[in-house]
Amino acid sequence: WFSGDAVHMANENERQEYVLNENGIIFVGNAKYIEARGWYYGQFQDHLLNICLTMLDLSLYYRQDAAMDVSRRGDPKYVGRVISSMINGNDNDNGVLLGKWQGSFHSHENPSRWDGSVVILQKWRQDNYKPVQYGQCWVFAGVMCTVLRCLGIPTRLVSNFNSAHDVDRNLSIDKYYDSSGKSLNIGKDSTWDYHVWNESWFIRPDLGTPYNGWQVLDATPQEQSKG
Repeated sequence: WFSGDAVHMANENERQEYVLNENGIIFVGNAKYIEARGWYYGQFQDHLLNICLTMLDLSLYYRQDAAMDVSRRGDPKYVGRVISSMINGNDNDNGVLLGKWQGSFHSHENPSRWDGSVVILQKWRQDNYKPVQYGQCWVFAGVMCTVLRCLGIPTRLVSNFNSAHDVDRNLSIDKYYDSSGKSLNIGKDSTWDYHVWNESWFIRPDLGTPYNGWQVLDATPQEQSKG
């Protein structure tokens, strides 16, 4: 609400939606059959703020340099990076959710069963900050939205269908066929039915005024980028 804040959002309707709304819809499925799933963010529920602050204190950023980490917590760009790392537990940092896309889910929760963030974050705390099993992209994004809204950063979810995964970074999705037209299992590029990530609203003094506004954040664990 404060016009001098890095996360100031001038439009009251947008503040109501992207900061205060505890309920939302996540779009999943595929381009020909888009499904709307209800999601309870619950960012103002009891103990959620303490859980989110603990998340910052458990991060590798804090453990490596506590003074530097705390001094940068007024920067939403920095906080967004820390939280996007902590939402998933695939890099052994006490993260909230472990991702799984194949195999059996019988011994833990099937990602499709989740319908809100609060129970996931509470279970993470109750299990002494051991990653909850299991999550997939929309679950990571839903929990990330809860945490960032709780910390005062306007946040929304974005779904993309026929979502390209360009492994070799040549800006194309390559498929290979032999001379008879038979598909060859060469190359690792793929196209997912859909992918869900987050956008948060804040200014970018490091990049300049044209880049102020919605910033992309993705908590789904993938291969490392530039190390």
